[in-house]
Amino acid sequence: MPVKRKKLSAQYSEFEPLPGFHVNGDQTLNSSLDDLGGLLLALDAYHLSLGGKPAPVIDGFTGDQRFFMSWAQFWRLKFRPEFIRNQLATDPNAPAIVRANGTVRNVDAWYEAFDVRPGDKLYVAPENRVRIW
Repeated sequence: MPVKRKKLSAQYSEFEPLPGFHVNGDQTLNSSLDDLGGLLLALDAYHLSLGGKPAPVIDGFTGDQRFFMSWAQFWRLKFRPEFIRNQLATDPNAPAIVRANGTVRNVDAWYEAFDVRPGDKLYVAPENRVRIW
């Protein structure tokens, strides 16, 4: 397995959606790569849609902040623990909360948008972020 794929798999394997139940990063790897690529493409498309103009600040949020908040809202789901345990055992997709949080941790623009710093819960050092594209 190429190094970047191993790195992303290891990142996702650290997530523990339920006590004692971790994501299998190898099992969810293709979906995780899809999420990362899709989010990066959507962010590029959003920036292109601005036509070189700055995004307006709305309700105190920058354009990039609103973009990432919409990503989080998309994944805002709640499932019973039994469903999550089954998903972790059988599904090639990570649970929604992991898909939301695991993806943004590898996007530099997310760190800039929310001023995420070392010591913050989802912080990943720049040299450990997965950059596929």
